[in-house]
Amino acid sequence: MLGLLATLVKSDLELPAPLPKILSLYLLLAIGFKGGVELAHSGLTLQIASTLGVAMIAAVVVPAYTYFVLRLKLDSANAAAIAATYGSISAVTFITAAAFLDATKIPYSGHMVAAMALMESPAIVVGVVFARLAAKRSAKPGTDSADVEPVDWGHIGRDAFLNGSVFLLVGSLIVGALTGNRPGAAALVPFTNELFTGVLALFLLDMGIIAARRLGDLRRAGVFLTCFAIIVPLLNAALGLLGAWLLGLSHGDGLLFVILCASASYIAVPAAMRLAIPEANPSLYVTMSLALTFPFNILIGIPLYGAAVAAVFGP
Repeated sequence: MLGLLATLVKSDLELPAPLPKILSLYLLLAIGFKGGVELAHSGLTLQIASTLGVAMIAAVVVPAYTYFVLRLKLDSANAAAIAATYGSISAVTFITAAAFLDATKIPYSGHMVAAMALMESPAIVVGVVFARLAAKRSAKPGTDSADVEPVDWGHIGRDAFLNGSVFLLVGSLIVGALTGNRPGAAALVPFTNELFTGVLALFLLDMGIIAARRLGDLRRAGVFLTCFAIIVPLLNAALGLLGAWLLGLSHGDGLLFVILCASASYIAVPAAMRLAIPEANPSLYVTMSLALTFPFNILIGIPLYGAAVAAVFGP
């Protein structure tokens, strides 16, 4: 809120350029490492494997259904890019929800970090497939479908699975899992635990500034997309709540699963979409996820979803 206010009143407050990147790297490293340590404690059980499987299914179902909703008003390229954005996840929203659970003393499992890592990439593939299928169907009569620009899956794969945020998250998860109960885990507690909330506060300040700077682009989104950016996260949260209930997750894991389903990517997916679907308008999918869905989930969604999970799972 302070970052939003600073931009709206035209303050010159900003974090120097290298600092936001450092903060985001720290948050991904800390949450991945802590998740890996917890995963080492719990081991890989049938329920954990089921949770990871359902998480990947959700990452395919959400972009698939949202694509057809968006096609009511948009062309296939923009519909595919926005669907991929909302089918993927926001690591910062997840991290904030984890901090919310820490503050309220509600335990959660480390394998939810693995679920977050697995949910980031499938939506990119789904979005690209929908866009390319639509391009082939709309090719002019007499035009060979092979003339449609082919997908460079090598670059897409690198963006989906080897971009910095995914690589660091998965890597730190593996390091944490290998460390387990060894002295290295205890040695890193001051770094990964005690600094976490303060660093998160600084990062959210910067995100508030960036989100406010995108507010002017909302005029391009229009009423339909503005409503979509608020209503679809609520629908996805309801689907996530149903999935968490069917899986029999704990209170904390249930909230994190709901958050993963309700959030939208504004880093990994936009980077991939610029390469894979260049004809899509970035001012639509970036503005919707960053200026609308992200602050909605942080300010309203997390406590709202938390209340819904408490009602279903018990306090």
